[in-house]
Amino acid sequence: MIRSMLYATDLGLYAPYVMQHALALARTFKADLYVIHVVEPIGLFAESVLQSYLDEKALNEWQSQGLTTVMATIEQRVLESFREELGEGALDLKLIRSVRVIQGDPCEVILGQSQKLSVDLLIVGSHTQTVGVATPLGRTAARVLQLSQVPVYLVPLLQRRRSDDM
Repeated sequence: MIRSMLYATDLGLYAPYVMQHALALARTFKADLYVIHVVEPIGLFAESVLQSYLDEKALNEWQSQGLTTVMATIEQRVLESFREELGEGALDLKLIRSVRVIQGDPCEVILGQSQKLSVDLLIVGSHTQTVGVATPLGRTAARVLQLSQVPVYLVPLLQRRRSDDM
């Protein structure tokens, strides 16, 4: 029985398409839907650039408060994009229990949240980058498929499906 699901989104080009699958599954199973977006940690180059322009106090403040503000802003924008995307299907928004933006390694965070929330199903897109369409899976999707302890619903790249239909 599927009572709860976790939709991991990269907010890429095909995220609305994958979201439609997640919402359809949530409606079908009358399941709770959790949404997560993972922000990878800032790279060493970006951190060194910040260090060269900010003093230690400002850098520490940015790291503690700035990142929190950025994450909260992303969460709000995700919710707004869902509202815009769904339009008249606003009832579907009630299926979404939470939208979280978390910093870390995408695969680790997704799997950690699936355990923490005790979900019965993970929903991910294969990848959203059109470059390398010949690659069937993105890095995160492949790792989630290999390591997940719950079933994974994988939505293939839309463009790939259309070109294969011809």
